[in-house]
Amino acid sequence: MSETFRNRLLLLVALLLAAVYLFPLYWMYITALKTGSEMFRAPPSFWPDDPQWSIFPFVFQLKGMGRFLWNSVVIASGSVALIAVLGTGAAYVLARYRNVWIDVGLFLVLMLQVLPASLMITPIFVLFTLTGILDFPRTAVILAIAAKSMPFFIVLVRATFMSVPMELEEAALVDGNSRAGAFWSIVLPLARNGILVAAILIFMQAFGEFVYSKSLIQEIELQPSSVGLNAFMGPNTNEWNRIMAFASIYVTPILATFVLLQRRIVSGLTSGALK
Repeated sequence: MSETFRNRLLLLVALLLAAVYLFPLYWMYITALKTGSEMFRAPPSFWPDDPQWSIFPFVFQLKGMGRFLWNSVVIASGSVALIAVLGTGAAYVLARYRNVWIDVGLFLVLMLQVLPASLMITPIFVLFTLTGILDFPRTAVILAIAAKSMPFFIVLVRATFMSVPMELEEAALVDGNSRAGAFWSIVLPLARNGILVAAILIFMQAFGEFVYSKSLIQEIELQPSSVGLNAFMGPNTNEWNRIMAFASIYVTPILATFVLLQRRIVSGLTSGALK
């Protein structure tokens, strides 16, 4: 098998996998544009005969999506800010200092990553109720998301810090900088790309969070888009075009962010691969 044929075969496989992965997104957008009768046509059509473009502003106004999207942005931004402030320092310590206690700390961080949200929600709900944090529902969700996503952030940013040569810090210390000064003036600027990428991934994850938001936020005015989309569902639901329109408006900002920043995300994820 020649190298050219092998490359073309790999490209074909990659395109097929991409098509399989992206088809549900395509079907979501297409279903949103179909009429009620066309959605249940057999065999199904892959493009609507009469696209209903007006359904997007109609659903946006009918369901008050502006409020849901704003709550999603507030929760995601608050989670990213809290995780970035606390997680950056933790990742730096785990990257620079090596002893048995640091290894134990890293192991515990990784163990937290594998705990599912469905398992953590009950003790978190009880704790927030007893401490009064549940009186501030969005804050409670931000804290819960931070507890869940912090390990992921630490692991990614730790790899970025490990790719920054220690010699640069040692040179800064020789020049009279303190350890904190070397961190702020030397290490942090060099690691900002990896930190930014980790923050973007956390934001996208928090923007679509459902379990904590559904369990901790009871007021409709404070619920994010993921919970608002769930409110569409019911035992006799048949307005799938409206559901898909809501989902399309909800998902499109995340997709656009990923497409615009894909090169930076890939470079940030691989920044700690080689030292």
